[in-house]
Amino acid sequence: MQSFGYFIALIVTVIAELIVLYFIRKRGNKRNQLVIAFELTMLCMMLWCIGLIIQILVINSISPDYAVYPDYFTYLPVVLTPVALFFISYIFVKKEIHFKKWFLLLFIVPAITMIVLWTNDFHHLFYEYYSVNTAETTFGPYFYVHSLYTYGLFAVDIIMLLRASVKQSSMLSKQSLLIILGSLIPIVVNILGMTVIDTNIYVTPISFIVTILFFGVAILRYNFLSIAPIALKRVVDQMSDLYLVLNQDCIISDCNKPFEKVFKTEKNSLIGKNLFDLNFPKNIIAQKGSLKACISSAKKDEKVYKLQVALKNTEKHYNVEISGIYEDGNCIGILILFKDITQHLIDMQNLEKNQNTLMERERLASLGQMIGGIAHNLKTPIMSISGAADGLEDLITEYKKSIDDPEVTKEDHHAIADDMSSWISKIRTYDSYMSDVITAVKGQAVNMNDEKPILFTVKELLNRVNILMKHELKNALVTLNIDYKVSENTQILGNINSLVQVINNLISNAIQAYNGKPNQSIDLVVDSKDNKLLISVIDHGCGISKEVQDKLFSQMITTKGQKGTGLGLFMSYSTIKGHFKGDMNFESEVGKGTRFNILLPKE
Repeated sequence: MQSFGYFIALIVTVIAELIVLYFIRKRGNKRNQLVIAFELTMLCMMLWCIGLIIQILVINSISPDYAVYPDYFTYLPVVLTPVALFFISYIFVKKEIHFKKWFLLLFIVPAITMIVLWTNDFHHLFYEYYSVNTAETTFGPYFYVHSLYTYGLFAVDIIMLLRASVKQSSMLSKQSLLIILGSLIPIVVNILGMTVIDTNIYVTPISFIVTILFFGVAILRYNFLSIAPIALKRVVDQMSDLYLVLNQDCIISDCNKPFEKVFKTEKNSLIGKNLFDLNFPKNIIAQKGSLKACISSAKKDEKVYKLQVALKNTEKHYNVEISGIYEDGNCIGILILFKDITQHLIDMQNLEKNQNTLMERERLASLGQMIGGIAHNLKTPIMSISGAADGLEDLITEYKKSIDDPEVTKEDHHAIADDMSSWISKIRTYDSYMSDVITAVKGQAVNMNDEKPILFTVKELLNRVNILMKHELKNALVTLNIDYKVSENTQILGNINSLVQVINNLISNAIQAYNGKPNQSIDLVVDSKDNKLLISVIDHGCGISKEVQDKLFSQMITTKGQKGTGLGLFMSYSTIKGHFKGDMNFESEVGKGTRFNILLPKE
């Protein structure tokens, strides 16, 4: 059989094309537009080779005179191959395309070519004389029109690939270089066969074996059909964040070295696999939502979806950001970034522990201050009760002596009884005052962490404040002026102990604003504003500097040096906002004083 070597070479080319297609499917490349365009190109090449195989069989089994007839059908994939390559290049540039009417223009010349070829016997515009040896073939004028279109379209394909490759990576990528070289080889062979070298029609499709080899390496080694950004491959391998790229079907297209290290896997075992068919996603524990739900949402819009996850059997925690990769409004894939926040969480836990320590220290300091006040507040009534007891003892002794004394009149007995009654009344007053002090202290010391809201009146609130601050005010020689501009029976819902602590803290700060200057006053005004209860603590002291004002409620800042923790106002603001659903603000002018306002909902 003649041309046996070409026959075998064409069969080998077809087998090579089938192998490449098989490995594309095996690697899990779902049929996105780029894959479809590539498969159509491969199909054209295969049909071209199969047509030539049939032609060889016709020549050797029937007659060389019939060799032209298989060519009538073989030329269909020949004219479509540059069009298919055009769509590979175009999709590589655009990532995803939609049908446009001008696409049909690409098929006009191929359609005319086939019509001219099929009717060549009537006009010989394509062939004047046909032979499998190109040197013996006489081409008609239209053949050159067809060749000009074919080579021109090939040139456009290559230019698009070059531009897209340089644009993506600032240099020619290995992917694009292999595709371009693979496309050029059969073109160069064809041109040389028609102009310089004496060859035949089988050489060009056989040269596609090199094209298939280049395409195979580009796809299988460098993931040509993936949507992973080429330019960033080296950069992302140096990132501390983990990086994963999926196509629209959740097929893994790329990952970086840190991802491989953390999940103890290799890129080669991941590429082409469905993310949710693998084991490692099962080790991801999301606090809210799920990875799958976020991926699904990211395909629909250009928002960034976030999760906080932990890895099983490790202490690793990550913030995960899932976003769609969009090109011209079309989602072409999914980008997943894992940002390690393990150290951040450890730091936050340490900060929280330190905050709790500071808060406990502040609480103990407040209790120490209260105990000093308690000692002073209880000392006076205790001494008074002791004096009253001495007075009663004297009256009892006098009364015993008067029983047998004839000079003691009935009126004297009544006078002694009235004195006793007076002393008892004083004892009861002192006892009631001591009871109020103990109740107030018990509320602050024992029930500090009681969050249960209750209804209480403005009078109850300010009575406790007055009792607890009395000693500190007296020692500082500062007067507290309480001004009711609303009814004393106005009710407040919340934790009375927490609110007492807030107001006491404001009064303490107001006392310190006088820097020890005696005979000063602080105004405590209870008013109504915008249907809310307004409690204001006003001093006329040194005021607050602008630098401190900017941080007053947002940070634990103090102007008291080592004596202060900065928790007072910070916690006061948090208490009013969190426990009472209210607000807190201030007005201050250096050298003139400060006014702190507490706004609370009315009940």
